[in-house]
Amino acid sequence: MSTQRTRINAQIRAPELRVIGPNGENVGVVTLAEAMAQAKAVELDLIEVSPNATPPVAKIMDYGKFQYEQQKKDREIRAKSHITETKAVQVEVGTGENDLLRKARQAAGWLKEGHRVRVELFLKGRYKYMDPAFLKERLKRFVLLVPEDYRIAEDIQKGPKGFNMILEKAGKQKPAK
Repeated sequence: MSTQRTRINAQIRAPELRVIGPNGENVGVVTLAEAMAQAKAVELDLIEVSPNATPPVAKIMDYGKFQYEQQKKDREIRAKSHITETKAVQVEVGTGENDLLRKARQAAGWLKEGHRVRVELFLKGRYKYMDPAFLKERLKRFVLLVPEDYRIAEDIQKGPKGFNMILEKAGKQKPAK
């Protein structure tokens, strides 16, 4: 539910209110006493829906129905929010072609879901001392196998375990720095 406390009936302090009727019609700007009288006449509550407006906006409706609609809106907002994670795909210099294709398809699935993908070229043993240009080319070759549209969020960097780069879904806007 909303963190903001909604004022109803006697809790409203504004001397004048812009009132919306029970059927959604605009009643106009009236005093608090007139608005309370109109709400009592139809046996409903006077709910302050926009306290920061000038004058504040109040609606004549059932408070239980108002709470239900607020909860429904909050649920929709939570359902639409999506938390992105950074998933990792690790390849080695000697990884076979079919394994590279499988890992590329897995990375494409994560990109399609909206996650970021870190592609790591893991170097062990004597691979650490190979020509960096060759290793970067190997990493680029793997990235070209990814069937999903992507953009490079972070270019190839040397890390403690080898080289890595981060991919994002192509439709995303670049975050402002």
